[in-house]
Amino acid sequence: MPLFPRFKRPKSQRVAIFDGQDYRKAMLAAAAWLEQHRDAIDRLNVFPVPDGDTGKNMAATMRAATSAVADVTDTNVAVVAQKLSQGALRGARGNSGNILAQILVGIATSLEKNTTFTARDFAAALQNASQAAYNAVVKPVEGTILTVIRESAQAAQTAAERAGCDLTMLMQEVVSHARQTVARTPDLLPILKQAGVVDAGGQGLATIFEGFLRYTRGEQIQAPRIDDLDPQFEEVHRGIVSIDEEFGYEVVFLLHGENLNIPQIREAITAMGGVSTVIAGDGKLVKVHTHTQTPGKILDYGVTLGSLDDINIENLQAQSLRYAAASAAERGAEDTSTARSGPIPQPQVSRTPSRKITQAAAPLGDTGIAVVVAGAGFERVFGSLNVNAIVHGGQTMNPSTQELLDAVNSIPCQHVILLPNNGNIIMSANQVRQLSTKDVRVIPTRTMTQGISAVMAFNYEADFDANIQAMTTAASGIVTIELTRAVRDAQINGLEVHEGNFIGMVDDNLTATASDLFTVLRETLSQIQIAEREVLTLYFGDDQTTETAQATAQQISDWYPDLEVEVVNGGQPFYAYVISVE
Repeated sequence: MPLFPRFKRPKSQRVAIFDGQDYRKAMLAAAAWLEQHRDAIDRLNVFPVPDGDTGKNMAATMRAATSAVADVTDTNVAVVAQKLSQGALRGARGNSGNILAQILVGIATSLEKNTTFTARDFAAALQNASQAAYNAVVKPVEGTILTVIRESAQAAQTAAERAGCDLTMLMQEVVSHARQTVARTPDLLPILKQAGVVDAGGQGLATIFEGFLRYTRGEQIQAPRIDDLDPQFEEVHRGIVSIDEEFGYEVVFLLHGENLNIPQIREAITAMGGVSTVIAGDGKLVKVHTHTQTPGKILDYGVTLGSLDDINIENLQAQSLRYAAASAAERGAEDTSTARSGPIPQPQVSRTPSRKITQAAAPLGDTGIAVVVAGAGFERVFGSLNVNAIVHGGQTMNPSTQELLDAVNSIPCQHVILLPNNGNIIMSANQVRQLSTKDVRVIPTRTMTQGISAVMAFNYEADFDANIQAMTTAASGIVTIELTRAVRDAQINGLEVHEGNFIGMVDDNLTATASDLFTVLRETLSQIQIAEREVLTLYFGDDQTTETAQATAQQISDWYPDLEVEVVNGGQPFYAYVISVE
């Protein structure tokens, strides 16, 4: 027995109009469907390194969006769409999550004057979403999530122009074209073809569309168990929880007639005790949705106006009690939800505190510094450099825009410098500038070693703009090397990578691979004109000991006697060594 057995809409039934609750529940279903496929999307990493996080980031962004409407009972589409978009903006994680947030913003902007939407309305909203996504990226790249939203929106527009197209037909076309576009991404972006994968962000968006379609069809979507959800994102797990407290009956039907008066029908049903009532349509066809204690009275009234079709009545209280009992029997008391068009999955609400932000040194002047850091050792290094706020995060742990904003707001300075220290966090950091009332500047550091160099260049006696320039210059002068093990076979940049072998990355580019760590290390160092460098700092990860790190440093010194080599405990996950060369 499924945890959330629900009425399944007959596949032949047309869905002409969505109200705000329809849209909310469809997005809840989309979030749950994405959650189920999160790990598979993570594995679509271009480089075979153990830090794929596109699925996690998109799922977390969707949970943040739906969390904003978890308790919303408004049936106005504009209200629900706006709350979804704002939740996504603040909860966006990683580049893919930020682009997804812009897609939801584009939809909300298009629907800002709508109480309901039709297939034509939603097709126009997807067109607007596509434009918003492209506008959010400085240098749009085809073969990514951008291509998928653009071609999906075009497919929606074409479908909506056909006579008789409803929302189910529209979403079928959207999903079909999204899948086709994802399959073509390797032909549009050569690095994907080399890696033997499709674009992860595009796959994530196609999965969201699939969840939306499954809801529209009334198909079952199983909720992920709370134990299966990523602990680092527990603070937003409530984002796919929806609790409909209204008991009684949910009544939905289509009314066919002549000269139907929508305001009069709405007023009459409300007077009969109908709540959460939405009446939409035209003089000949009206969709009625209401919650009531007396469904027979509503139907009798409808019959006096014309003929009824596609009648659906659900006992909200009985379902709520039934789901609660079934869920409690399997895994303890759980929150449950009702949905008309199909089952809405509901994991247990998590009450785990949000990601910790460490308050470090107090500002010495009128400028503060906030940084993103992964690894206890790196945290100690940044702390010793007198940064003012540390956000715990990095690879597979991208902080949300809201968490970065919280860090900025925690610093008692009007001027704040924000260092993302990860290429996948830069978009979220830039969003903070739009949300904060402070003067926030983002130095686009892509690694923690760049961040350290930037902070070391900070001068408390210099003015704000001078510090920004000096820190940016310092960060750009650092070469970062990362050594880890491959998690799968791949062929990239002419290198044949085998699962389990060591690989070397220079500034995010795969440069060497071998079964022996020192072989990879020497090959990687030889490609950065190491003889022209002066200082190398070896940060060892949480899977290395001080002894092994010292031995590695000694080997480097033997190869390059004139190079000053330092060893620091970075404590970073996934990477045996992160090396800074200057």
